[in-house]
Amino acid sequence: MKTTLEQWRMFKAVVEHGGYAQASEAIHKSQSTISYGVHKLQQQLGVQLLEVEGRKAYLTDHGRILLQRGEQLLEQANKLDQLASSLEQGVEPQLRIALEMVYPYPRLFSVLEQFAQEYPDTRVELDEFVLGGGLELLNDGKADLLISTVVPGGSPHQHIARVRFLPVSHPQHAVQQLNREVSYDDLSQYRQVVVKDSARRSNRDGGWLGANQRWTVTHASTSLDIIRRGLAFAWLPEHWIEDDLKCGRLATIPMAQDASRYIDLYLVMANPDSAGPACRHLAALFAKD
Repeated sequence: MKTTLEQWRMFKAVVEHGGYAQASEAIHKSQSTISYGVHKLQQQLGVQLLEVEGRKAYLTDHGRILLQRGEQLLEQANKLDQLASSLEQGVEPQLRIALEMVYPYPRLFSVLEQFAQEYPDTRVELDEFVLGGGLELLNDGKADLLISTVVPGGSPHQHIARVRFLPVSHPQHAVQQLNREVSYDDLSQYRQVVVKDSARRSNRDGGWLGANQRWTVTHASTSLDIIRRGLAFAWLPEHWIEDDLKCGRLATIPMAQDASRYIDLYLVMANPDSAGPACRHLAALFAKD
């Protein structure tokens, strides 16, 4: 490189503070040092960056363009220093979260936003799963934090959420045309859609699976689209379908008895004794939220 970060810092200070004398006071360098540094910068670049009128310095057109790039360079250098400092303190460069798909996503985004403010240099890798897939990721050493309906035996865990499932269908689905309360025997005559366990080494099912006809899918959004098209019914998390129920795109099935189902979600840290500060902070945010 022809230039140095310090030259760009002095140049930026002259522009921000309106002159060499003002920059000298702001960054605690002698005026002669700053003047020489900026002069050398212009000489090395072969471009005039500033024009001095009286005691004030003004940007040239070329100077304005290069200042913008110089500011980006200084910002990146500052972030590099911050990252090195974080690594020195034991801050993890990456965290892996295994997340059960029924976890409320607005809460997830709120947690991640707060986390990013405290640990902007820690990368987050999110693996979404259904049922037993999270345990598999944890056991394979591919998750630092697990949010799941099932937890490994003997592992410390913390309850962080309860999710309500409702039986729903399209408003024009045949089950809605019975015009009476619906029994489980009635439901068994219609097609049900369920989401497949994402674990490769198990085949766990959850909830009521009494329908004679069944479609199994691998992603939650596919299940929801099938219901919206009137092709089947399902128990779906209430927070997934709030808007659909409000606008009449979906309807709850009028069951003869309360058919709401609940699942509890738990937080598990893969290595609680050796977890770094970023992992502990993220776990605390999930637990608090």
